[in-house]
Amino acid sequence: MEDNALLKVENLKKYFPIKAGIMQKTVGNVKAVDDISFELKKGETLGLVGESGCGKSTTGRTILRLLERSEGKVIFEGKDIFELSKSELRSIRPKMQMIFQDPYSSLNPRLSVGELVGESLLDHGIATKDEIPDLVAETLERSGLAAYHMKRYPHEFSGGQRQRIGIARALILNPSFIVADEPVSALDVSIQSQIINLMTDLQQERGFSYLFISHDLSVVKHISHRVGVMYLGSMVELAPKKELYDNPLHPYTKALLSAVPVPDPTLKRERILLKGDIPSPANPPSGCKFHTRCPYAMEKCSKQIPVYKNVGNEHWVACHLVD
Repeated sequence: MEDNALLKVENLKKYFPIKAGIMQKTVGNVKAVDDISFELKKGETLGLVGESGCGKSTTGRTILRLLERSEGKVIFEGKDIFELSKSELRSIRPKMQMIFQDPYSSLNPRLSVGELVGESLLDHGIATKDEIPDLVAETLERSGLAAYHMKRYPHEFSGGQRQRIGIARALILNPSFIVADEPVSALDVSIQSQIINLMTDLQQERGFSYLFISHDLSVVKHISHRVGVMYLGSMVELAPKKELYDNPLHPYTKALLSAVPVPDPTLKRERILLKGDIPSPANPPSGCKFHTRCPYAMEKCSKQIPVYKNVGNEHWVACHLVD
């Protein structure tokens, strides 16, 4: 593993069993995450994109061990988190935090903002009751809120303010790794830019790493250093941001990028419309999972799984067209 690699995901799989019959026997599996591998460097943002249901959020939750793996390794700061005992896992929890997609449902409506943001400090024994108010006030102010917001409750805030509370709650433990699961998808465009700029500023100050999960490629382009593209639980392409946006190699990535709006009305981008529906992750196609919708599919695409390989410039892709 590289010296500056904070996180290493190796052949990670997360399957959900399908039960049927009176005896509730397992008759199949939903392959939500199906053999993905990547590294995340210190201070880096890795964007993870793909259509709804491709396994992005499940990947983030499994990496944090909010879900147990089916197979594979998640090595964080040199330790496989799935090999850790409960006490060992608890000791590294402050370093691995999550910003949830829905800022309202992730906040307990019965707790004040001060309690929501400060409770984890007490749980992990990081600060005493007397120290917490000052730490919470400082963190709220750094997250774009005010100290007097501590006494208010989640329903008294707008969507953007609630997301700032979620950021403050993750930030107060001084983590080195944050999974941001669609953190701006529910917000207005003007608020989205404020939150993205806040997250970028905080990263430059604190030096932590993000796994930034989103379906919005324009947002991902703004915040990420590298971008990974997922389809039906598998990583089909991974490259530095400029390399991926300027030179996409996988047909699925090309189709996603063709749908991104162009700000200049005089420029017209040719849309690539994919045929058919997304196959079920419970019964994915043989060979390349994308071949049923790919405009360039060849005979071997339906029979042979493409090798996920580095084609140069740290550009990884799994496609027979690149062979």
